[in-house]
Amino acid sequence: MEYVSLGKTGLKISRLSLGSWLTFGKQIGDNDAEDLMRIAYDNGINFFDNAEIYSRGMSEEVMGKILTKLGWSRDSYIVSSKVFFGNGGQLPTQKGLNRKHVFEACHQALKRLQVDYLDLYLCHRPDKATPIEETVWAMHHLIAQGKVLYWGTSEWSAQEIMEAHMFARQNHLIGPVVEQPEYNLFTREKVENEFSQLYKTVGLGTTIWSPLASGILSGKYNDSFPDSTRLGMEGLEWLKDKNFTEDRVLKSRQLNSLADDLGLSLPVLSIAWCLKNPTVSTVILGASKTSQLSENLKAISAQELLTTEVMERIELIMGNKPRKPDY
Repeated sequence: MEYVSLGKTGLKISRLSLGSWLTFGKQIGDNDAEDLMRIAYDNGINFFDNAEIYSRGMSEEVMGKILTKLGWSRDSYIVSSKVFFGNGGQLPTQKGLNRKHVFEACHQALKRLQVDYLDLYLCHRPDKATPIEETVWAMHHLIAQGKVLYWGTSEWSAQEIMEAHMFARQNHLIGPVVEQPEYNLFTREKVENEFSQLYKTVGLGTTIWSPLASGILSGKYNDSFPDSTRLGMEGLEWLKDKNFTEDRVLKSRQLNSLADDLGLSLPVLSIAWCLKNPTVSTVILGASKTSQLSENLKAISAQELLTTEVMERIELIMGNKPRKPDY
């Protein structure tokens, strides 16, 4: 495993990490979730990603039980939660980034995860109904109380992140240090262009999600639409419409041929491609089977096969390299 500093912080995070969206507490059983966490930890993964909305809180409960059962030293792993969507409650105070929900969601996550503090606490989406100033103060207070070590954002714009930093700097508060954006061979603009100055100015770290484009880059959809996949889950029609397109499947097939030439599987090639970007701190892996996780862990060593020539071949297939801004 490789480790890097998370942005400008001194926190060393594994370049591959394990996420629980759509799996823990929903798609897989608790025993399978435990097996996945064991394999991840034994292979050097030290970051486990979660959120209040995942399986309406059940994902955090499952992870918390596993962490307690395995008894890993608390100083050996990083665990996160995310706040915004709530865990299913529909009352006005049960969602958003207002001070009340941020505080109560943190306390609920601590209880579900059975930990004394969260290493990372992320604002899962921007909240247009709450001033950024209020959210920055709330996060700063949680850090001051020792309930959170670092805070960040997920799917915020560069402008919103900078607004948070500017307010924090002006008021001598702690600003966000990490953003969790979608990033894969199909989705590149935000990570490669929009955030380009943030890496330099505020030392932004990134914990990227969906490196396999919700499974399209796993190769499982190259010939047909299989049963029992996340794109077939009820309520995820929006994810299917976004990712399962004729163009994406065609490019997946072409990438698969390139991966074959290199002696790699398509998912390993796709994850290794994400790792080649030095602004990516960690790639969050999602797996429902131990065999998937074990295979995807090979992406660390596969990076050396992605030479300049191979990266150029990938660009020819994709044809979507973002145009760099003129500054």
